[in-house]
Order: sequence, then structure tokens, then C-alpha cells
Amino acid sequence: MKKARTFISALLLTAMSMSLLSCSSKDKSSVSGKELDSAVREEIHQNAAESDLLTGDKLENGEIKWLSDWDINPDGTGKNVPTDLAVFQERYGGTVKYYPCTYNERYDKLTEYISSDEGIDFFYGGNLDAFPRGAIKEMFVPVDDYIDFDSPLWEDVKDVNDQFIWNGKHYMAGVQATGDAVAVVYNRKTVAEAGLEDPAVLYENGEWTWDTFQEMLESYVDADNQKYGIDGWWFEFGLINTTGVPAISLENNKLVSNLSDPSMERVQNWIYDLYQKGCIAIGVGDFGWETKPAYVGEGKTLFYPIGLYDFYTEKSQWQAKYGEDAFFVPMPRDPEADEYYIPTGFESYMFVSGGSNPEGVAKYLDCKRFARLDEDTKAMADKQFMEDYGWTQEMIDMKDSMQELAEENPVIDISRGVSKDCGDLINDDLRLTARGVPWNETYDAMSAAVEKYLDKINTDPKSADIE
Repeated sequence: MKKARTFISALLLTAMSMSLLSCSSKDKSSVSGKELDSAVREEIHQNAAESDLLTGDKLENGEIKWLSDWDINPDGTGKNVPTDLAVFQERYGGTVKYYPCTYNERYDKLTEYISSDEGIDFFYGGNLDAFPRGAIKEMFVPVDDYIDFDSPLWEDVKDVNDQFIWNGKHYMAGVQATGDAVAVVYNRKTVAEAGLEDPAVLYENGEWTWDTFQEMLESYVDADNQKYGIDGWWFEFGLINTTGVPAISLENNKLVSNLSDPSMERVQNWIYDLYQKGCIAIGVGDFGWETKPAYVGEGKTLFYPIGLYDFYTEKSQWQAKYGEDAFFVPMPRDPEADEYYIPTGFESYMFVSGGSNPEGVAKYLDCKRFARLDEDTKAMADKQFMEDYGWTQEMIDMKDSMQELAEENPVIDISRGVSKDCGDLINDDLRLTARGVPWNETYDAMSAAVEKYLDKINTDPKSADIE
């Protein structure tokens, strides 16, 4: 089993490194940024000026310093000035100064900048690896002095933010629970030619469940004729998350393992069954051990679960991968769960220790909330999204439906935020049933180790090794 785990870790590291390199940070000075149409900018200006949701005058210091592997400003993906950034610019005279880094060096760079008093202001929390360990290590400061979660701007996300309190303080400013963390990408032409029902129709009719998902896979898969089932590195956790039971949760300021929950056993046994029936593409027949997203467009692979970020690029880029008839739906519903749970992200931001302008960050995040609450501004954002990325209204509607599911039942796994070692162990081992290892073997091998990680932090956080 240890060899299997090591092999999977190596594969995942290679896959993730390639993905992160392909979308790694670029110095914004080298990117030809797109600018908003003047009429659009004027409308944004008017909406922000006339709304009671945004308060206060223009900032004396409008610059906020952002460290990340991606730029908030226009970049090489084809996006325009984001609507929320335009609101920040127009309402408060704000700007975002981008400090680029690669994904893997984020924390090293953050540590360097904190030590040098550079005054980095904010850091992305949505990767869910910054909390609680970043709070424990005092890399981040509470946001409560700057964000009022009881205000009209923030009150509808107060409950989800209250899930992530450490020592009585909020360390993540969560703008929204997000439904785009993992979707089932497929090609409609491939589905139709196989004589199968369109998953979007099944979803609309309330019939998109584990059962219909598996039935489609079993009907389609024929490895001898290059017809493969599920590809990608996201499907295991995409399916696990549909139970509504995260691997690690935070309850009463204590980290809790849910590995022994019956739902975890049930979903792991189901994934093992999919493996036994040849429904998982990786390693089947001559498929090999590398993901092949282009097989979706070529009619060789049925399902490719992945984050919708893969569609947040110019149309030519995402169609080159998945074909002209590409579409997506949420992960299938667990028929035994009490609600329709999907993989849920958390668009959240951390205030960095020693930041030079936390007030400015708070105003920027207010603008992000405003862009979601103000109907006219949201409509403009959707229109811009369609123009930038070549989406159809049907795609926007499906994304909105996924967003509604996430907001109705936000269950967010923070296992990566415990420690790197604990996060890696959970990330690797919960995938093993998809590679032919029975769940009882995996559970017996990992559960005690996970409990030790959690006990150390729960009993003496400052002494815990959380690198």
C-alpha cells in the first residue's frame, strides 16, 4: 500500500505541477491588459456611487499589495478588468499591486515578505491550505476589526464565515461559498452518439445521481475500443464531497476527523466498485497514467471532472481541450444524502501580518460583495464573463445553479489547512480506492496518524509542526 501511495503522490505532483506551471504567475507588465468599455465603466461608477451598500470616501491610500500565483488584474487568460476591481477603482480610487510567485513558493515568498516588512496586504485563502495553520503560525491576522459580518453587505455569508473561527476570531474573509470547485465536464456529441441521456437534462429532471452516473459509465466504457470512463485528478474528492461529510471539520474550535463516518465508508466503497468495473480511465487498458483531457473532445472519454477554472479562459483555449460541444453539470447527487451536496469552495482572503493597508483590503472585499449583491452590476459581470470567455447563457445558468447548490449546503473540507503532512496524507490516501485498494485497508493505515495530527494541534497549537 505504501508503494501505491508513493506512486499516486508522484503522479499527482507531476499533474499539479504541470497545471500550475501552465497558469503560473506572469509579471503584469508583460501582459497586454484589456480595458473596460468607457460606457461600462461609467455605469459601474454610477451603480457604486448610488448604492447605500458601499460607504466611506475615496481611500487616501488606495494601493493594496497582493501576493499570489494569479493576478487580480487582467492577465493572459483573456479576461477584462474584473467588475469588482472596477468597482474598487471607481468607488475608492483603489489599485491592486501584484506580487507574483508560483503556487509552490507562495508560503516561502510570504515568509520572506513578512520578514522584510514589505507590507503585503492580502493572500488567497480559497486554496483552503491557509487556515487554521496560518493563523496558528501568526502569518495572518483576524479580519474582525475591518469586516463587519453583521452589515448588509456581509450578513448573508456570516454563517459560512462563522464555520472558520479560531480562538474566537475570523481569520478568513469569505466573500462567498463557491459552486465551481469541481464540475463534470463532458462532450454532448459524444453522449448523443453513445445513445445516452444528456446529463444536463438528467440534472434538470432531478435524475442526475450516483446511480445514473454509474449507469452511463457502465454503458459507455469499452477499453478495448478506446472508450474510457472517468479521467482527471479531481473526481475522487469530487465524488467524496457529494456525501456532505468532509474529511476534517472544525467543531467548537477543535479539529475533528470524519474518516470513520459511515458516509465516508459508503462513498469509498462505491469508488472502489467503479474501479473494479473499469469505469476509471487512469491505468485502464492502454490509457496510461497521464490525464488526457483532449480525449473528451475526441469522443474517447465520457466524464472529466475538474474545476470550472478550466473554462475561465478564452473560448479557443477551452474548446481545444474539450471540443466544440463541451458542457458541464454538477457532480451527481448522493441518493442517500439528506441534501444535494457538491464540492464547495470558499472564495476567501487572508489579511497578512504586517500588512500596510488592511483598510484598503476591506474596501476591496466590500466591492466584491457589492458586485454579487447589486443586480445591475452582477448582470454586467455575467455579460462581461460571456464576452471574455465565449460562454453561452446556458453555461452561465448552469454555473449559477451550481452556485445555488453550494450556497444552500456549504460543506467545506479544511484538511489541507491542518498541516502539509496531514493534508498530503489525506489527499493521497482517500484516492486509493480509485486505484484498487479496499477502503478498510486504507482506513486502518491512516486513521490513527490523522488523529495524532489533530490531537497535537487541538491540545497545544503553538507546538504543532504544521509546515
